[in-house]
Amino acid sequence: MQFSTQRSDLLTALQSVIGVVERKQTMPILSSVLIDAHDEHLVITATDLELELVTRCPAEIASPGAAAVPARKLFDICRGLHEGAELTVDLDEQQVRVRSGRARFLLSYMPKDNWPKIEDIESETQFEISEGVLKQLLHKTAFAMAVQDVRFYLNGLLFVFGPQLIRCVATDGHRLALSEAAAQLPLTQTTQAIVPRKAVNELTRLLADDGDNQVSLQLARNHMRFELPGLQFTSKLIDGRFPDYERVIPQDNNNCLTADREAVRQALSRAAILSSEKIGGVQLSLQDNVLGIRAQNADREVAEDEISVAYEGDQLAIGFNVHYLLDVLSVLSGEKVVFHLADENSSGLIQDSDNADSRFVVMPMRL
Repeated sequence: MQFSTQRSDLLTALQSVIGVVERKQTMPILSSVLIDAHDEHLVITATDLELELVTRCPAEIASPGAAAVPARKLFDICRGLHEGAELTVDLDEQQVRVRSGRARFLLSYMPKDNWPKIEDIESETQFEISEGVLKQLLHKTAFAMAVQDVRFYLNGLLFVFGPQLIRCVATDGHRLALSEAAAQLPLTQTTQAIVPRKAVNELTRLLADDGDNQVSLQLARNHMRFELPGLQFTSKLIDGRFPDYERVIPQDNNNCLTADREAVRQALSRAAILSSEKIGGVQLSLQDNVLGIRAQNADREVAEDEISVAYEGDQLAIGFNVHYLLDVLSVLSGEKVVFHLADENSSGLIQDSDNADSRFVVMPMRL
């Protein structure tokens, strides 16, 4: 194998896949990327056995071939070279030689035959979705995924595909985030899939915020594949039954608070400074169109604040984890936020005032 390529092209390709490569591996080859040189380009693959990323890089191929090369070392070499540099890479029986100008690097490698490959998927469903729409769905829900929960099906994001919508749902048992978008899909019935947390985070990183490109999505029994321009992203699915999230969403919360989203966010951020580090509790009290916010920690330090709001309902005092509220407010996009509350023992429903496509549920706390 021998090829030449521009430093910027190789660096961009490595940046696309490097997030999959874990720093600590039980299998040494998983710390590498597979570089396959042929047909005037490089095919670069990274995997952790659950997730696989494949991208391409333009190159001049002097001799085709393939090898698994240490991912982060090659990435750091490319990053350390000056802008506009050209790299020449060739392989002998023992090492990979990387040359650029007067710089020389010798890296170890493993043969292509040792590379683990995710099994080929047999697509049962295939359709396209706007890159920007998919990024927004993930952005508004991914924060609510659980982290290393024993209920393994919560350590991921639920995708729901129907004939006329795409919906994403995440919950860690204390809060729930749901966001959906209208779509015309070639489906006759609703289907679901749970994508692991790491795959969701990587996909969110790779998608453009306002991308106009169409993402091709293929859904199989055990895998989901996303094809973006120049990138193929395949993830195993979590085999489990996601909770009945529709039962969790409150339907009869008649106490309605409408307020300026940024004003509420700033007030809660100030209160969070003196909230308990362990539980992050904050008390919200509502009366006469005034929202009172109070936090106290174990050292009896207290933060109190009040903001004017529009409130229709009974006098109410309810406790929440302040960080859960701040997470929701950070992904809302409207100027006004609406809290639908019932009583101090019932979950609150939070939405943008002018957009019902996203709903957020937060369980109360006893303070």
